Amino acid sequence: MRRPPERVRRDTSALVVGGGVAGISAAVVLAERGVRVTVLEGRSRLGGRLDTRAETLADGTAQPVDHGFHAFFRQYHNLRAILRRIDPALDLLRPVPGYPVLHADWPAEDFGRLPARPPWNLLALLARSPSLRLRDLRRMDGRAALPLLAYHPRRTYADLDHTTAEELLDALRLPDRARAMLFEVFSHSFFNHEAELSAAELVANFHFYFLGNPEGLAFDAPDRDYESAIWQPLAEYLRRHGARIQLDEPVTSVVPDDGGGWRLETGSGARYRARDVVLAVDPPALVALLAGSPELTARAPVLAGQVARLGTGPPYAVARYWLAGDVATDRAVFSGVSRQPTLDSVTLYHRLESEARQWAARTGGSVLELHAYACPDGVPAAELARRMLAELAGLWPEVADLPVRDLRCRVERQAPAFRPGDSADRPGVRTDADRLYLAGDGIRTELPSALLERAALTGMLAANHILRRAGAATTPIRTIPHHGLLARRHRRS
Repeated sequence: MRRPPERVRRDTSALVVGGGVAGISAAVVLAERGVRVTVLEGRSRLGGRLDTRAETLADGTAQPVDHGFHAFFRQYHNLRAILRRIDPALDLLRPVPGYPVLHADWPAEDFGRLPARPPWNLLALLARSPSLRLRDLRRMDGRAALPLLAYHPRRTYADLDHTTAEELLDALRLPDRARAMLFEVFSHSFFNHEAELSAAELVANFHFYFLGNPEGLAFDAPDRDYESAIWQPLAEYLRRHGARIQLDEPVTSVVPDDGGGWRLETGSGARYRARDVVLAVDPPALVALLAGSPELTARAPVLAGQVARLGTGPPYAVARYWLAGDVATDRAVFSGVSRQPTLDSVTLYHRLESEARQWAARTGGSVLELHAYACPDGVPAAELARRMLAELAGLWPEVADLPVRDLRCRVERQAPAFRPGDSADRPGVRTDADRLYLAGDGIRTELPSALLERAALTGMLAANHILRRAGAATTPIRTIPHHGLLARRHRRS
């Protein structure tokens, strides 16, 4: 069969709403194939939850402050494919050594030193981990543990989506130490509380990051801020391919266009038209956008119902501290934290990112980012920052003796919820509105993925749907194995 042409044959336009990972991934694929793409971003910068703010410290130093640390895992194949457009060798990423999990009462667990490929990573974990011994395995409920090894993109959700992650962990009958160090810290990384997280999502993510992933748990991160390492080069790449990027242009309404396709209305009063639209915004923005689009919801009742039920996860907090003095030299660049009331991770930015490194070298200080993935409602950012620093001092005593030179902190609520029972109603990339697609880390796809990779993947899938309709070749998609180690593969499943 003849392969379709690499570029669209006729004049084809598309609008992408949202300038984060999902939207820019869609725009890159479309622009490369000759589609006239316009990206509409409501804020003054690209990046979404991977953006960077320019800050001036009290000492007059200019510092870029990222939205929050993100690990670029090796199995993020589609995100990495987008980044290779601007850096074929991926020199912008540097390995982050180790992956310790800290606890106030137990020695750290280091996931970064396990073999990469399953099942050897699991066997090594069982052999090496002080948190889970052979006698503990005998007390576990093997039937409850089987779903972790038998992930299936449909059956797992049919069996477990109405169970909470907390209930699944209870059923395992794990020792408390193993539960805290091996499972709870992992489940918190998805910006949801265990009691409000679907067990099916926990199993799917366990498959994606550990039991189905031949790349291992090692990860990389940019050695510069996200704006200079990723967004400026990607914006230049898009413009070279004929795309337009409109910042400070919040879309307020999606309207069916009389001539076919769609019309987008914005807060500035401008209107944009195209045959195809990709909505690549976070759950709160998607809910608000459809609420302001009555003609769209009338035309697409399934989409309207799905988005109305789409949940947003709890608030998360990020605090960037500039301290007078450094932490101990053997502290890892990134550490997960288990069983603290607020703190979930700590990143040593002065050992990771160039601008922070320069500030630390000049002042003798250190730059720490503290992250709470799911925190209480209504607590001010400064108070959450104070609590996280106090909790870190309980784990790393030297922190208590380091005066604070400066602080930037924020509380956001933009991450998707993955509540029990949500899967059946979760919107996918394709919708019942013709030529209107969704992308983002909260959008459903049966391909194993999560977080940054889910955002890039769904953006690329949305672009591929548009290219297929236009008669052009699609971009390759690469994923890890779709089934778990013990999952049966039925032809009709």
